[in-house]
Amino acid sequence: MRNVFYIFLLFASLLLYSCGSGKANSDESGSIIEGEKPERPKRFTGNYNLEFNDLQDLHMSSAEELGIPPLESRDDTIKYRKKLVRLPDELELYRTYDLTHSVPFLVPTAAKLFIDIAHNFRDSLYSKDLPLYKLYLTSVLRSDDDVASLTTRNTNASHNSTHRYGTTFDISWKRFDQVVPDSTNEVMPERLKLVLAQVIYDLKNEDRCYVKHERQQACFHITAR
Repeated sequence: MRNVFYIFLLFASLLLYSCGSGKANSDESGSIIEGEKPERPKRFTGNYNLEFNDLQDLHMSSAEELGIPPLESRDDTIKYRKKLVRLPDELELYRTYDLTHSVPFLVPTAAKLFIDIAHNFRDSLYSKDLPLYKLYLTSVLRSDDDVASLTTRNTNASHNSTHRYGTTFDISWKRFDQVVPDSTNEVMPERLKLVLAQVIYDLKNEDRCYVKHERQQACFHITAR
């Protein structure tokens, strides 16, 4: 009988130790301790100029590090065919304006970033039960010839543009293309801009890009990191 009592006492001691140890491990592994408040993740507030205001120096530093040397003309893209990716036209994720001053080539990091933005935008619309829309890509890789031609028409265009390095692209926040045209089920551009901005904001917080909200050009100017 005494042996049974000792066995019971040993079992009870082990059980109490196990419970106490489990509680300690739980606290050390990140459990919320009483009195502490969990940190809320950052979310896009709708202030475009505040949240997307990365300086040109940041864009340029990343472009020079990740990109190709500036091209004199579009014909020079063939020199870097192993370092550039042509954006796939067959994807039903985006449309382009007539690219009169750029060509649809990017370095692989920037190309993946753009495709991820387009995919995530589509997924976000779907999750919100909104009609599906395509993004509008407005500018991609520019040669020196393109830049010279553009600056004669647009005084705000920069001669030292990050578009020259294949790391930068512009996405319109004003124009979207409905996948299945339906005038009775349209979404206002302002709402679509918010959805797109949240997608870009999340990727920006993952340190995948620098972003500038361009008001005059009505686009998000994005450089891969």
